[in-house]
Amino acid sequence: MLKKGDQFPEFKLETQNEEWITNDTLKGQKAVLYFYPRDNTPTCTTEACDFRDNLSYFNDLNVKVYGISGDSKRKHQNFVQKHDLNFDLLVDEDYQLSEAVGVYQLKKSFGKESMGIVRTTFVIDEDGKVLDVIEKVKVKEQMEQLKAILEG
Repeated sequence: MLKKGDQFPEFKLETQNEEWITNDTLKGQKAVLYFYPRDNTPTCTTEACDFRDNLSYFNDLNVKVYGISGDSKRKHQNFVQKHDLNFDLLVDEDYQLSEAVGVYQLKKSFGKESMGIVRTTFVIDEDGKVLDVIEKVKVKEQMEQLKAILEG
């Protein structure tokens, strides 16, 4: 798992709108990259709607917000439309970036084990370094944690 102070790995991922986001896209501004298991599940929907409802706070600080999961572009498009999301979702169908940052892990749910994304949020600084990491995100506490991180 990436830690505070680590360089965020090189990546190139497509948004639901067929635009490409890379490390270069993020240069010069802070970014919040939140990794979540899948679109349209109750907790992931709550998390996305929290970002939607707080986006003006991030915009005021010139902080970009991106959600990242292994869902397809089409699933992301439906999720964005259904919940009026006002930020981009990035497609990581092969889990390349999720693996590189250490969030694609063995998970247990209802006694079954499977590989998947562990809900994790990275705050990246203007130079592409990890400013902070929120591991095992508790969705109801995340906005307050992010505000504390961004307000120093």
